[in-house]
Amino acid sequence: MPGNGAAPERDTGRPVGTSSGGISFFRRLWRAGRLLSDGAGAAPVHPLLRLYVRWVRRPLLPAMRLWRRNIQLRVVATTLLMSLGVVLLLGVVVIGQVRNGLLDAKRHASQSQAEGGFKAARDAADPGAEGRGQDGSQSGGRGNPDSGAWLTALVQQLASGGQGVYHVVALSAAGDGSGSYVGAGGTRGPRASGDIDPERSVPADLRRQLDVRTGTFEKPGTIKRSASDEGEPALIVGKRLYDVNGEPYQLYYLFPFTQEEKSLSLVKGTLATAGVFVVVLLGAIAWLVVRQIVTPVRMAASISERLAAGVLQERMKVTGEDDIARLGEAFNKMAQNLQVKIQQLEELSRMQRRFVSDVSHELRTPLTTVRMAADVIHEARDGFDPVTARSAELLFGQLDRFESLLADLLEISRFDAGAAALEAEPIDLRDVVNRVIDAALPLADRKGSRLLVRGGEQPVIAEADARRVERILRNLVVNAVEHGEGRDVVVRLAVAGGAVAVAVRDYGVGLKPGEATRVFNRFWRADPARARTTGGTGLGLSIAVEDARLHGGWLQAWGEPGGGSQFRLTLPRTAGDTLRGSPIPLEPDDSRRNRGVNEAGVPQALPGRQAPVPAQTRNVRPTADPTALPGSGARVVPRPGGTLGGDRNEKNGDRAGHGSAGGGRGTTGGDRDGQA
Repeated sequence: MPGNGAAPERDTGRPVGTSSGGISFFRRLWRAGRLLSDGAGAAPVHPLLRLYVRWVRRPLLPAMRLWRRNIQLRVVATTLLMSLGVVLLLGVVVIGQVRNGLLDAKRHASQSQAEGGFKAARDAADPGAEGRGQDGSQSGGRGNPDSGAWLTALVQQLASGGQGVYHVVALSAAGDGSGSYVGAGGTRGPRASGDIDPERSVPADLRRQLDVRTGTFEKPGTIKRSASDEGEPALIVGKRLYDVNGEPYQLYYLFPFTQEEKSLSLVKGTLATAGVFVVVLLGAIAWLVVRQIVTPVRMAASISERLAAGVLQERMKVTGEDDIARLGEAFNKMAQNLQVKIQQLEELSRMQRRFVSDVSHELRTPLTTVRMAADVIHEARDGFDPVTARSAELLFGQLDRFESLLADLLEISRFDAGAAALEAEPIDLRDVVNRVIDAALPLADRKGSRLLVRGGEQPVIAEADARRVERILRNLVVNAVEHGEGRDVVVRLAVAGGAVAVAVRDYGVGLKPGEATRVFNRFWRADPARARTTGGTGLGLSIAVEDARLHGGWLQAWGEPGGGSQFRLTLPRTAGDTLRGSPIPLEPDDSRRNRGVNEAGVPQALPGRQAPVPAQTRNVRPTADPTALPGSGARVVPRPGGTLGGDRNEKNGDRAGHGSAGGGRGTTGGDRDGQA
């Protein structure tokens, strides 16, 4: 927000040359979330987007609130997540090692089994080859043995020893490398054990590799069944051999991974079960450990809240001798010391209040006697010499002041003892103001000040104690005349919403920075070195602010050095209601800051330029007036030092729900320059 208090422009925070259409959806979504949380955003957001974000965020808010407030939940959840990550990583490593071990074992066993089968196939074809070597020169072109029947018998023989462990497949070899797989006597069909589909089970690249190279080759593949399209992972080992007629063929062993998959599944299930158990166990351990730490902390927080509420006898339960026990002992010792100190202060306060009350009451009888004697002396002063006559007049005047001081002390003692009672009834504040003005006219005539009333055209009705309200306004008006330096004193009335307000404005010496926060203190004086020769007892504004509190209202002060001051009284129209704002701004419209001038009355602008126009703040209804809190301070405008006048505050006659103006903060407690 700008330093002068002005409302930000609509395009503030948006890059130059960038329109809202260039903002991505996620950025608008983020800004919408900030709008919902902060109530202000840097760019407009579509209502549907705001509704969607609110709908998404609403169910998450309780969980987020619980996450922020519960340290035990955060620790346990973090432990569970970290444990789960470690278990998953460990499971991946272990499963990988087991898988590699099973594959290596399967590969070695399959190679050994296949080599035995290939040897048996060569041995079965050798007698035919020897017979061909002996008879080939003699018989010439006589018929050769049936290689198809021989190959079928060989496959059945080799597969008979590995039921469920492996399958055997025999395929024709393409001697010319063309891949047509045609034998010397015509096309020879494939042979396979069981219901294996040999053409789809053996990869084509493995078959081509066996056609062009010698030796044993292996390759992972999939076993296809004739009656199903589903495959079964397997390790395929093949070699090119020769049948009884010397024709090449390809013999394959297909070793399914069924057993290995079962073993791996068993390992996965075991690891998953163990992992879940370990994660739950670690979560339970973390919950128990954190509970031992969090429970004393929660107990200390709860006891601290009760101590703050005034239950000073609360103590922590201490068990053991560990760090938590020492913390509990230290906490209990601190609470004990605080209780003793607070009790001592309370007793001292009670003694002070009793002393003030007793002294005030005990002084009334001798004061009455002294008053009677002083009246007699004052009446006979004409027969005295000038010095004695002047002494009689001083005695008479100081007795008047002493009686006022005694009455104020009695009233303060009633407030301190909580014995002050409010007698509220509907009254018209115009009548109260008129009575106060009439009573202050002689003083104003002597000071050369005019008393002006503004806003008295319409009734200003409120439920209030007329005697206390008149006492408040009498103190404010008399103080304004005393410090107004002969200038006008303006009393302004206003009503709006559920509040009524009376502001007293003077144009005298004003208030220095920081003085408005102390102006309601008892016996406070702006210049302690100056003797108290005018004014009242120094308790007037202290009693006035207590009267305002008794009504549930505010008594606030604003001032600037050499520019006068304004005191504002705000009361609820109905007794017992809560104030949310004041119909009169605390800082007046004619203040130097609002007019844009410095202390000498010169416009704060550079040569050749116009004085800046004060920026306007938007009327936003606050939930509560920030100046309503006791001791929050009042608005005092410091001497202008370089920054120009900022925003122009609340207009006269704004609704009460708009709060106090100008950022001015009210105050409670204090007295203005010791005047009553």
